[in-house]
Amino acid sequence: MIEIIIYTVSGILLYVIADAALSAIEKLHGEPIPHRSVVFFIIIFLMAVILFQGINLAYSQ
Repeated sequence: MIEIIIYTVSGILLYVIADAALSAIEKLHGEPIPHRSVVFFIIIFLMAVILFQGINLAYSQ
């Protein structure tokens, strides 16, 4: 049961962090990035894979 809560909270945090990272990238770029949703997906996907593997390792021991 606790894993469900951890994954849900992690997903929400990933969304917020990915959105902030994309906004920072756009600010550095100086204009909106073309295909913004694809870039957002790549950012959140990479962070999710890393974080969820870490969670799996922590709970598998």
